Amino acid sequence: MNLMTIRVYPEDLDRESLELRQWRQLRRLLREIEGRNPYWTERFRAESFSVTDLHGWDDFRRLQPLTKQDLVGDQNAHPPYGTNLTYPLAAYSRLHQTSGTTGRPMRWLDTPGSWNWVKRCWEQMYRIAGLRADDRLCYPFSFGPFIGFWGAFEGATQLGNFCLAAGGMSSEVRLEVILEHNITFICCTPTYALRLLEVAEREGIDLQHSAVRAVLVAGEPGGSIPAIRARIEAGFGARVIDHWGMTDIGCLAVESAVDPGGLMILETECIAEIVDSVTFQPVNPGERGELLITNLGRTGMPVIRYRTGDIVQAATRPNACGRSLLRLEGGILGRADDMITIRGNNVFPSSVEAVLREFVEIAEYRIVIREKQAMHHMVIELEPVAELCGSADVGSLREVPAIQELERRILRTVRDRLNFNAEIHFVAPLTLPRFELKGRRFVREC
Repeated sequence: MNLMTIRVYPEDLDRESLELRQWRQLRRLLREIEGRNPYWTERFRAESFSVTDLHGWDDFRRLQPLTKQDLVGDQNAHPPYGTNLTYPLAAYSRLHQTSGTTGRPMRWLDTPGSWNWVKRCWEQMYRIAGLRADDRLCYPFSFGPFIGFWGAFEGATQLGNFCLAAGGMSSEVRLEVILEHNITFICCTPTYALRLLEVAEREGIDLQHSAVRAVLVAGEPGGSIPAIRARIEAGFGARVIDHWGMTDIGCLAVESAVDPGGLMILETECIAEIVDSVTFQPVNPGERGELLITNLGRTGMPVIRYRTGDIVQAATRPNACGRSLLRLEGGILGRADDMITIRGNNVFPSSVEAVLREFVEIAEYRIVIREKQAMHHMVIELEPVAELCGSADVGSLREVPAIQELERRILRTVRDRLNFNAEIHFVAPLTLPRFELKGRRFVREC
């Protein structure tokens, strides 16, 4: 009698099995780095911690959270890679670096083993996202030192899918190859997905009836902002799938194909905590807090209880897909280091973007924070679509009735949704920069 073997993938483990897997991997990680990794050996010594003292999760949570500033300081003091290295330098085969959105870029090294771990993470996330064996993927990405979609490309290649690396091409050429090769699955930033739609409209390219069925976005919170999702989905005639990761922790969350509107944390490969940003105590289920991550497969350069700076909220209902993984309701809700106070209201740039992206008349924008009368003041620079401007130059844009009406609608919506009065400056078409990777639309001048 032949019995069929049903394969159980790691991401499908029940809660008890997940936590047992985490505990075993955590102990293995700590045993590997203690006494061998100079950075963590010294940090454990300073906190009077040893792996022999680890008897339960409360012991683990006694470790002080790690910050990006800690790691940057270590790399500055010990250039170029710092002391967070478990093995001799010859053991490392890959280098990536952060995009530097909140400061100086960090360099990050991977051994062949840890890079295989990155690819395995992507294999799990692709299964959660509903990737099919016949999907054909395109990566309109520069493939430079920024980690971006390197792991995504190699993970899909390892699964046997057709993968097209679209680095070194103009947006026009990328659109041509997407159509020519019947691409069904695009991986890019939300900013660049919008840029492709802008170019396609200008070139008269119909993407709604192409083979593209999914656009997996990452690098920015745009995938979890309804207005941005709606614009990308309408333009491509395809489903948006959100994804989350960082150079220094790996790629660890993705939106489920059958449970949209949130991110599933890959707890098979990390320990995720949602804590109060001041006390670092766990928040109650359903409350917002900062996400801490301990990755469990990058033993060569690990992070433990790492402050991501991302504000999230755990879902309180069971996952529709039946998995036991932690699900972040609404994805990444904002960043703790980007929050500003405007007239007594706590405001995240992503909240402003959520409002602005509802207006199809806006081609691009930038948020500038200045000091006015010893308080934060927000100026929103807006670039209208060319059709709205007609023949008006930048000096007379505010005299165009359509621009005046647009300004009234935006000011009213910002006031109603975010409880403060914004200042709006209009700029001429094609004035504000376009981005291939992460958009730089948030500028602090104070």
